[in-house]
Amino acid sequence: MAMRKVYSEIKGMKVKEVPNYVKPMLSMDYVKKAFQKGLDNYNSKYIQTDSIQPLYHVCFGGMVFSYLVALPNERRHLEHQQHSREHGHH
Repeated sequence: MAMRKVYSEIKGMKVKEVPNYVKPMLSMDYVKKAFQKGLDNYNSKYIQTDSIQPLYHVCFGGMVFSYLVALPNERRHLEHQQHSREHGHH
């Protein structure tokens, strides 16, 4: 949703105006405020309403994280398996 807002604002600008628009958004203070605003919104939307959604977010986030951590090892295993097939090993 926020990206759509940024895109719609940038769409009407000239190319020379875009860096001056984007540069303040990349400052540490802006990032901290945006992160804090996101946490506040999450708290009011899910935590204060006693929703079960945060539990789902933790479960699915943990699954995605474990998949991403195991992915390099799995890729090495599959590459080794493919290499063994190509060279006649079991």
